Amino acid sequence: MTMLALVTALVLAAIGILHVVWMFSPWPLRTREEFARLVVDVPVERLPSRPLTAAVAVALGLAAYLVAGRADVVGVPGPEWVPVVGTAGVAAVMLLRGAGGLAVSTRKDTGFARLDVRVYSPLCLILAAATALVAFGG
Repeated sequence: MTMLALVTALVLAAIGILHVVWMFSPWPLRTREEFARLVVDVPVERLPSRPLTAAVAVALGLAAYLVAGRADVVGVPGPEWVPVVGTAGVAAVMLLRGAGGLAVSTRKDTGFARLDVRVYSPLCLILAAATALVAFGG
């Protein structure tokens, strides 16, 4: 279970770091317009603000920390139930994002929708299963 928790925490942290990069750059895409269309599915003027993107990055970092804490890789202050409930919460959020993305994006034909069906939503569902296993697998 420790290896699953470590891999899951690393993936969550990497996605969080990617959000930090996105605060300043459209990487790996070339333009903000392309980024807005393929990654967020909004017009460029409606891209999420830096503070909102930072909040997502912090949430993903906290999620990674809770998953690692559930496997006793890092210490988590407070009662013993905090990493369990926190990791279960991460699983629930990832499940909602993955299932919601599939439900909405299968009805659209945009660049974002294709990536959402092929990459974003499946990754969220895999993270949901992994975090649920970590949360309840002991």
